[in-house]
This record gives sequence, structure tokens and C-alpha cells, in this order.
Amino acid sequence: MKPFLLLSSRAEDLAADGEHAAFLRFARLRSDELERVRMEAAPFLPVSLERYSGVIVGGSPYDASTPEQDKSSAQRRVEAEMSTLLDDIVDRDFPFLGACYGVGTLGLHQGAVIDRTYAEPISAVTITLTDEGRADPLLHGLPSSFDAFVGHKEACRVLPPHAVLLASSATCPVQMFRVRENLYATQFHPELDLEGITTRIGVYRDYGYYRSKEYDEVVARVRSAVVSEPARILEAFVARYGGT
Repeated sequence: MKPFLLLSSRAEDLAADGEHAAFLRFARLRSDELERVRMEAAPFLPVSLERYSGVIVGGSPYDASTPEQDKSSAQRRVEAEMSTLLDDIVDRDFPFLGACYGVGTLGLHQGAVIDRTYAEPISAVTITLTDEGRADPLLHGLPSSFDAFVGHKEACRVLPPHAVLLASSATCPVQMFRVRENLYATQFHPELDLEGITTRIGVYRDYGYYRSKEYDEVVARVRSAVVSEPARILEAFVARYGGT
């Protein structure tokens, strides 16, 4: 099997390493089957897609809807390079799964409206599959509704005109969509379990996802959740495309 490529943009080692470990664990990949590139660290193009079975994009502290003048030089570079890579990925309909930041990358690239209308606090929410979601091979066998961890300051308000809506929640209408046949983006985090989200709550304490004094409350909120189904999406992605 060709390896998968994980594109990360987390500058904090604890969060970046935890994310990498989570994708390995829940996608059931060996370390040599998931090559990681930390996009924020240095220019990462060109990427030879022929070397990989698929591309996975992790979450990010970057917000696509941040005014351009307020973005760091690293964010502007990552966004430009990601857009260039997506030109190739979309043109080839190359297997792609973007978790959380996938909405801000694939969605924006394909004409979505990304803004702060449907932000969700760090929590577990109930994800409900659409009819198209229930029929999608990546979601086959999942229950029609399941809980997943979220935490984002922006979301997709208007889908790309040709995208297929696969999942929604009461507080965020676009939780997962597909472009063409093989390009997926989720707003929720399929790679997060309780340990993973608790780590991120601490790492991003001062990033505006919640007020610092609410730390204990936020941790208690996620500890009361039962999240078991989303990781199956990662397994399905690897099973579907790992033979290519």
C-alpha cells in the first residue's frame, strides 16, 4: 500500500504530535503508512500525489475567514500552497479527507461561504446523516445519528454549488460534504477521543475558543460525552483508498 499523506498546520508540538498519533490509531495505520508534513513549518510544495493513496488534512488554529491583513505570513503561505495543491487534487478527484480545517480549505477552494455564523463551542454534538450521507460508501454502516467532538470559530454557511451535503447538526448545518466522488470534508473531528480533545483544550486555552476561566467547565462538558462512531470514517477512508 502506498502511504497516506497527513498535512498538519499546528505549530504546537503537543497538539501536532497528538493529532498524528490519533490519525495513526484510529485509521489503523502503521507509522510508515502515514507520512506527515507540518505545513506551518516551511514551504511544502511540490507534492507528488502519485506517491500516496490519499491526502488527509488535520485541524488547524487558522481561520480562513480572518481578515487578510490579520493573518500571519505563515497562514497566508499555507493557504496559498494548499489552494495550489487542491487545484491538482480536485482536478484528479484524488482521495482527500479534511477534518475541520478541511471545510476551510476544500470548501473555500470550491466556492463555499465560510464565516462565523455557525461557530460551535468545544463540545460533543449530535451529527445527523442526510439521505445522501446514508448512501455514501465512506459512511456505510454508521448510525443515522451519532455524537462527535467539535470546536470551531467558523464554518460553512453556503455549500459549494456542486457539493453533496452528507451530514448536519442542529447548530451547524454543514457538518460533512463531498465534492466529486472522492473529496471529503468534515466540520467535526473524526480523529478525536476524550484524551485528544482534552489535550487540545489545554493547548489552545488562549486561542479564543473559550474564556480561560471556563477551562474546568469545558473539560467537564466533554468528559460527559460518549463519542465512539466518528473514527470509523477514518477506517473507511483507508480501507476504500489504501489499495490504490
